[in-house]
Amino acid sequence: MTHTLHRRGTAESLSGDYVFIMIQAVGINEDGAVPKMQEFLRIALRHKPVNIGSVDLGGRIDQPEEVIANLQKIAHVVFDNQPAVIAFLKDVKKADLGLSVVVSGIFEKVDECLEKAGLKHHTANFSLGVWGRTEKLPGNDILEVITMCGHALISSNLVKAMIEDIKAGRKTPQEAAKVLMPQCACGVFNPARAAKLLAAMAKK
Repeated sequence: MTHTLHRRGTAESLSGDYVFIMIQAVGINEDGAVPKMQEFLRIALRHKPVNIGSVDLGGRIDQPEEVIANLQKIAHVVFDNQPAVIAFLKDVKKADLGLSVVVSGIFEKVDECLEKAGLKHHTANFSLGVWGRTEKLPGNDILEVITMCGHALISSNLVKAMIEDIKAGRKTPQEAAKVLMPQCACGVFNPARAAKLLAAMAKK
């Protein structure tokens, strides 16, 4: 799982960004996996995530039962604070669902959560950054928003349009973030963090 590794931002901003994925291993534990992943999302909902999703429906925190009912292969959850992450990890550990769980975030922050939940990480992946003709990329402020969709489905022009709407008073930062959220097919977009980033850009 690498599509959540390239999120841009300051340490402060990324400290409010934690992505969970539960996934089956094809040919190993896929039989009966869907009910387990559905339970994973139900457990998450007890701790007020800012987004949940699946590959089929994208992020729809406002329609959680639809996401759960239509889940097929992968479950995604996004939190914006460590206490919720720790509480969720404790409940997932207790549930012992038997499927792989991956947590993305600032390494030290994630490890703090794991330690407080009585867990240790098994494997760690790190992003080495983006290589190539990086001058072709949007500015860092836009990248902070669009890299929250690991499959690059959020248009930089749409982000710019949302910033203009906020400046003009047509949308609040939260409303603008809700426009961007469903563009991310997996549901790993963090609308709470996005609203803060959009608000900051609109003030420039």
